[in-house]
Amino acid sequence: MLYDERKLKRGNTWKKAVKLAIVGAVLLIVYFGFLHLKIQESMHQPIPGEADYLIILGARVKGSVPSLSLQYRIDKAAEYLTANKQTVAIVSGGKGPGEDISEAQAMQQALVEQGIEEARIILEDNSTTTYENIVFSKKLIPDPKAHGVIVSNDFHIYRAVKIATKEGLNIEGVPAKTPKVSMPKSYLREYLAISKYYLTEFFGR
Repeated sequence: MLYDERKLKRGNTWKKAVKLAIVGAVLLIVYFGFLHLKIQESMHQPIPGEADYLIILGARVKGSVPSLSLQYRIDKAAEYLTANKQTVAIVSGGKGPGEDISEAQAMQQALVEQGIEEARIILEDNSTTTYENIVFSKKLIPDPKAHGVIVSNDFHIYRAVKIATKEGLNIEGVPAKTPKVSMPKSYLREYLAISKYYLTEFFGR
């Protein structure tokens, strides 16, 4: 009798654990679905013209050559700057491991190669995170209330604009492509980064 009771209790405990695991998995899927929707919404907003400034967020540089993700950002920024002659560019990104030059310098060189005048490009080469990209770039903007745009890969725009707006910038997103090969990894990392941002905002930086 005692053995049967223990067996029944173990069975009930196992069933409860399975139910909790299923509920947790469903909630996680719903949460990630919510984040994905926010990311998709941000990358399909109309792109404003005639911005006063444009911030390009840094990404990995291989030696002195921009990674594909960064090159897509550069190309989108060059496209915008060519169409909007009055817009000033801020290239933002420091020098990390495996990088011979700063991300900002790599972006500056690439933009000049695409016909953007060097005088229109301001370097911010000390930042190492998205938050620092924005905060350090803000210091280079004479009027934070001026209208700006921020360029990054499409999956990154939602969080970037959220941070920039929180820091008092009047800014909108300009999404660049994301390399197909890196999409699963990029999105998963971004889900986690957005979650960290939410927690930081809730509990305080």
